[in-house]
Amino acid sequence: MADAKLEQKLERLLDRLEILLPKIEDEVDWSAAAFRWRRKQYLGMSYGVLEPIHRVALVDPDSIKNADQQKAALLRNTEQFVRGLPANNVLLTGARGTGKSSLIRACLKQFADQGLRLIEVDKEDLKDLIDIAQRIADRPEKFIVFCDDLSFEFGEGGYKALKAILDGSVASTGDNLLVYATSNRRHLMPEKMQDNLASSMDEDGELHPAETIEEKMSLSERFGLWLSFYPFSQKEYLAVAEGWTKHFGGEISDRWQTEALQFALQRGSRSGRVAYQFARDWAGRMHLETEHDN
Repeated sequence: MADAKLEQKLERLLDRLEILLPKIEDEVDWSAAAFRWRRKQYLGMSYGVLEPIHRVALVDPDSIKNADQQKAALLRNTEQFVRGLPANNVLLTGARGTGKSSLIRACLKQFADQGLRLIEVDKEDLKDLIDIAQRIADRPEKFIVFCDDLSFEFGEGGYKALKAILDGSVASTGDNLLVYATSNRRHLMPEKMQDNLASSMDEDGELHPAETIEEKMSLSERFGLWLSFYPFSQKEYLAVAEGWTKHFGGEISDRWQTEALQFALQRGSRSGRVAYQFARDWAGRMHLETEHDN
């Protein structure tokens, strides 16, 4: 009799504790097209959740200029992925503001209705990649884990986790997850002159990189597809700025080109991002001037 009462008390206690514990699996809203992985603290415990993003800043693939080859390659790889065909993890590297992140969001716009989903993960949370893979393992959708501006210093926790995912660890990630990452660093890690001093050459004249260089290259080499982006020429910059200016309803007047070039000079960069920012500024000012004149 005493044992039965004790069991009842334990059951009531467990029921109360269950109410306090966070519901992780049941809270995922799978109707969203994109998610953000976040770690939260609850009663002294840390756990990861997939937060749905219902208002996604999608990008039309046609709006991305001066990257036709890169765009074709990434869209083709993504189409292979959503159709269940072999596809590669992708590393997009190069100059800032040239459309790397926008191109990944363009993939979501192109293939969301075919089951593509995007999971944005901060570099600090890459150590949770195995947990993310397990969370989506039984889902019918195809998920791209997107990490923007990726770079590592030696000893960071997410480095080994990313290598394990890209290489294929004992815990399989299944066939519904790929990693798309952008970086301004070709090998994702800082490259120093002193690393090259330890390189050696054998008796046949073949160069053997130092172990430090080999380690730095080993992560980026695990991405099956590399796409490189380059700074815009003046002509390319103006073409992108003109396209965005028309998109925002601005007019191309006699002083438009001069101001577009001055804007880029002040920012110290001719890139798609700067062209977009100029177009917003120009179109907004022109609309405001028109309203004041009337």
